[in-house]
Amino acid sequence: MKLFRPIVPGTTARDRILACVGAFVGIVATGLGAQFTLGSNTAAPMLMIASMGASAVLVFAVPASPLAQPWPVVGGNVVSATIGVAVATLFDDPMFGGGVAVGTAIAMMSLLRCLHPPGGGTALIPVLAGAGSPAAAWLFPLLPVALNAILLVAVAMLFHRFSGRLYPRVITSVSTPRLSINDEDIAHALSQLHEPLDVNPVDLRTIATLAAEHARRRG
Repeated sequence: MKLFRPIVPGTTARDRILACVGAFVGIVATGLGAQFTLGSNTAAPMLMIASMGASAVLVFAVPASPLAQPWPVVGGNVVSATIGVAVATLFDDPMFGGGVAVGTAIAMMSLLRCLHPPGGGTALIPVLAGAGSPAAAWLFPLLPVALNAILLVAVAMLFHRFSGRLYPRVITSVSTPRLSINDEDIAHALSQLHEPLDVNPVDLRTIATLAAEHARRRG
């Protein structure tokens, strides 16, 4: 049963249930919102892109992650979609074009500080659809991509507000301890956050210890 234990530190059964409910609400609301905006006659693939499912995993399962914040969700998907459309018009080979689109999308998302893993999938959609398809049109990054992302973030903000989580994540400063930090300290700190973090506890302890040592030498 160890294989089924959550790998995200700080995650509880309540967190997992909230993630499932939140993803359900988020996807349904996003789809209905897009349908209302674009019209019920619009084809389903142009109402909601598949990578919104991946975005929902981040936004609802690990809302504290830097990759799940509003700017990465919206900016990452829109930037990636724009790159995908551009690549689709330049390359006929979807395999080669797909590599170019995803690689370029990662570079641009990193440069614009909106790195969002589902953006890689968003960049692939226009390339795989091919030039001339609705998914490769220049309107695609706005409708449905931007619309989907904005709706999903809006629903997430409301959902997390009522579920007791902080979203968007607000970073608060804490005083650096002058004692060595061990695994028990990290586990206690994670339990006080009441939110799952997409970081390895060992890495977190290493970072905290190095930061505390640096602060001790500095001050």
